[in-house]
Amino acid sequence: MSSSDSTTRTPNTKSSRMLTEALLPGVVEPDGLLVRERHMPTPGPSQALVEMQATGVSFAEPAMRRNRYPGQPKFPFVPGYDLVGVIRAVGAGVEPALVGSRVAAVTKTGGWSTHALLDIRDLVPVGDDIDVAEVEALLINGITAWQMLHRKARARPGQTILVHGASSGVGLTLVQLARLDGVRVIAAASPRHHELLRELEAIPLDYHDPGLVDRIRELAPDGVDVVFDNLGGASFKRSFGQLAPGGTLVGYGTASQRDDTNNVLLTFLGILTQFGFWSAAPNRGRRATFYNFWGGKTTRPKRFRARLSADLNSVLAHARKGTLTPYVAARIPLAQASRALLLAESRTTQGKIVITP
Repeated sequence: MSSSDSTTRTPNTKSSRMLTEALLPGVVEPDGLLVRERHMPTPGPSQALVEMQATGVSFAEPAMRRNRYPGQPKFPFVPGYDLVGVIRAVGAGVEPALVGSRVAAVTKTGGWSTHALLDIRDLVPVGDDIDVAEVEALLINGITAWQMLHRKARARPGQTILVHGASSGVGLTLVQLARLDGVRVIAAASPRHHELLRELEAIPLDYHDPGLVDRIRELAPDGVDVVFDNLGGASFKRSFGQLAPGGTLVGYGTASQRDDTNNVLLTFLGILTQFGFWSAAPNRGRRATFYNFWGGKTTRPKRFRARLSADLNSVLAHARKGTLTPYVAARIPLAQASRALLLAESRTTQGKIVITP
């Protein structure tokens, strides 16, 4: 993806062109999101200007608007954890032939914009044979599900897993990938989502059921092999107690704590400390780990990028074969990003809320 050409390639692009972006000005309600225009940037060395075709709402954005996401930038900033788009211009050192190709990127912030300047090394070619919203639905969700299942838990055929948040974008992808591998899935979700989960060959349970722990024990008397828990707080303790000998708890969120007012960094430090204690103590070989999407980004960036690309392509390969369904809950234009955020926080949808230009 490199070239000795030292000039910026910007076909049919004028410096006066404008982009549109959604801005988080501070700790606000969803309707406090601002939509503004600013001048189009020009890519520098090793950069590409990507025209967004689809971005979306993940767990991060509702947390960020509350200033509850570890490592988020200072306000104001443009949210948007990932995007799919087309390269429209490249900077020095980048192969000009890449202009016009569709790529995906995980950005953490900046995705809620019609255009984004990105490091060429962070772009993954995705082709144009899958609907762009469906690629977006499988981007951060698919990589997260794949890595948790295969790299963290290393689930095997015949095992039983428990998935909290099973109707979310990550949850639905995780359920499908696990079933493809012959893993039995117990799926905790609101009853409104149970029919879909049954269609995906999972065993749905009501996550509001006060007897949920007992229902799980009836289905897995010796405990489950893996629990994927996005709730946090007291749920982590319950989940660890539901593990079979040698089992693994994978934490991947703290949804139940989204309205807490305590220091978010201390909260995560406490989680990591507790997980470390559980793993080190004599707990019949059970362990707990918290999934960090960005683990290794700074210490081993080449491996991080290689895994991201490989894992996304593995997920998209299943989508191309029809063995994995991307669930798009809604498609909402960027100008109505506040509505997309509000819908995501309602917790009533199945799958990914996609934002389009």
